[in-house]
Amino acid sequence: MEKGFHGRPQGLTADNWDRGPFNRWAFQHVRELVPTVNVARGLGHASALPARHETLATVAFSLDGEEDTVGNWLETSHTDGFLVIEGGAVTAEIYDNHMSPRTPQLVQSVSKSVTSAVAGCLVAEGVLDPEDALTRHLPELASTAYAGATIRHVLDMTSGVVFEEDYTAPQSHCARLDAAAGWKPRRHPEWPGTVFDLVLSLGETECAHGSSFRYRSIETDVLAFAMERASGLPLAELVSRHVWAPMGAESDASFTVDPSGYALADGGFNATLRDLGRFGLMVARRGRAGDRQVVPAAWIEDCLRGDPALFNAESRVVLPQGAYRNQFWVEEAGRQVLLCRGVFGQLIYIDLEADFVAVKLSSWPDFVNPAATRRALAAIRAIRDRAR
Repeated sequence: MEKGFHGRPQGLTADNWDRGPFNRWAFQHVRELVPTVNVARGLGHASALPARHETLATVAFSLDGEEDTVGNWLETSHTDGFLVIEGGAVTAEIYDNHMSPRTPQLVQSVSKSVTSAVAGCLVAEGVLDPEDALTRHLPELASTAYAGATIRHVLDMTSGVVFEEDYTAPQSHCARLDAAAGWKPRRHPEWPGTVFDLVLSLGETECAHGSSFRYRSIETDVLAFAMERASGLPLAELVSRHVWAPMGAESDASFTVDPSGYALADGGFNATLRDLGRFGLMVARRGRAGDRQVVPAAWIEDCLRGDPALFNAESRVVLPQGAYRNQFWVEEAGRQVLLCRGVFGQLIYIDLEADFVAVKLSSWPDFVNPAATRRALAAIRAIRDRAR
């Protein structure tokens, strides 16, 4: 398999740490690079993950007429960790690039789905209502493009707010988000100094709220700010209390934090491979971990109800019949498969009907690679279907 760096690589800077090839080291060492806040696992026992390992390297799959194997895919896709859980048992657990079972990895936008799980708990408690106007909890947004938008709109990324989800353009909203989040130096004094300041700077709309899906990372942060205001608790504490501890995580997790101490909901979560598998298994079992209902089953069911009519053409390249709901990707409308996805190749694949979970942690050289994502999905489906 492709190897990364044994130690901190020469040439790594505050500007390039999250870009290839430096991300091969940096994604496992985020706490050495930017400020973070802990997400406690609590004092309980870790939930059991029994193992019945199988050899999956020879499982074959095809994509666009080309034959491949799972083993070759893992060797050629910048793998850091790969985990498969079937029927509650681990059938594959693979580490590469110097990763270990105790190593936390930055999971990028998989963080969005973790945030969603907490939102589901707050909705069930009556603390938050998806139909609430955002301004009920964040009155400051009345002077922004989010005026008139609801919690539902940011949950599903269907607000009409202009946000340039361009990861490489130096003046894009994403570049400003990197600086506001504390991931990159703030090169321009007029740029927002915190994530909330960036939200307050968004003043343009491109379409009516609720009319279509556009992937905007900042929507998760708007959701998290509303969750914090409604509950009176910071996001890291909410994740610990509602998800990480009750699901039986084995290790503490963490979030990167901006200069104000805000935990970056849209992409700053760090966790171990096995705990990400536990999270996926909890979702696969409709919010249950063992005998405990962690996330309301109704919330998980609602995540499956994404409307493909709102999906955009760019997203259909990877998920032709897909949708987006509650900060989860729906693989195919009408099927019971949810995806948690992050740039640089982070993926949790959750098939509720098959009781199947796969976690792929990667450090791709590219932010986004539709061909590589389609290949990953084809490989994982072949694993799931191999005995059918």
